[in-house]
Amino acid sequence: MAAQKRLVSTAAKLASVSTAHLPRFPPREAIFKQTEIPKPPFAPEVWASTRPPPPSALSAFAHRIGLASVLSTPESVLRVCTHSSFPHLQQQFAPHERIQTNAHLTPLGNALLGLFASEFIQAAYPHLPTRVLKAAVSAHVGTQTCAAVAQEMGAAPLLRWHRTDDVNHSDALASVPRAITALIYEKLSLLSARQFVHSYFLSREIDLRGMIKFRQPKKALLEMVKKLDREYPKSRLLKETGRFSNSPVFVVGIFSGADKLGEGFGSSLRMAEYRAAEDALHRVYLTRVPNHLMSLPTSTFPAGLGSVFDVKGEEQLYTPPDLGMAEVEYGRSGRSSAGYTN
Repeated sequence: MAAQKRLVSTAAKLASVSTAHLPRFPPREAIFKQTEIPKPPFAPEVWASTRPPPPSALSAFAHRIGLASVLSTPESVLRVCTHSSFPHLQQQFAPHERIQTNAHLTPLGNALLGLFASEFIQAAYPHLPTRVLKAAVSAHVGTQTCAAVAQEMGAAPLLRWHRTDDVNHSDALASVPRAITALIYEKLSLLSARQFVHSYFLSREIDLRGMIKFRQPKKALLEMVKKLDREYPKSRLLKETGRFSNSPVFVVGIFSGADKLGEGFGSSLRMAEYRAAEDALHRVYLTRVPNHLMSLPTSTFPAGLGSVFDVKGEEQLYTPPDLGMAEVEYGRSGRSSAGYTN
């Protein structure tokens, strides 16, 4: 009797557990029977986590994210929200029940997310260093971002998973938008999957400036100016205040001829010059191409339903952008520092 009361209270606390659509409630495992062979204690929390969400919740999720045409049946929504770790838990109560998981959809969705994010960031920031581009892709479509998007979609109450040494809640939750991306590609088209990724992922703002770090910004700026065949950079003191006080402030600008490349401030001339060199590099690396001028490689595929190999239609024109600057690799030997101030 105590186990049945705990079962009812546990099911009432979980929003995704409804007894209306269950064929039998309470389950046979919850009914205590005196037997010669003792049975393991019944765990209501584990049993409740193995029950499928009600069809109404699955249908509401598909309509809430605007994909009722793709997730047309409760079974398809349930498959998207079922992680590959869940069958191990389900075998404890229904070992003969066949469960469809998103194990085959997640790798495809992850590859599509990486493809769309990589081409978008490369087209938007053509001068971005490779390491920063990889970090930006992870920030846009990484595991934590996918888990946050799934949380905002309302997929957390519908998620079915099992914690293991290799799987935590964020990993399981991140599989939901990845599986949705793959399902859109399979049922609609590549361009439809790209539109979904742009709407839910690439429309978010990330701090690229914080991802770019320089060990020797003056030397990196000098190498960049040489590659662009510009005049030798020079530092100039623009403003200062309180030079002989406890809190002086210096404003330094770096110029290439008559063009000011960057500006920085600091409590010393060295700090201000360092920040000015960083500002000059940031202005180059973070130069963004407007959206109406960007041309994405996936835009060449015909607009139509079906796989990229089956769609028939006229291919779109694609204008490849100019290649950005090659990255400058340099090392520091000893304690000597490269400077270019007069």
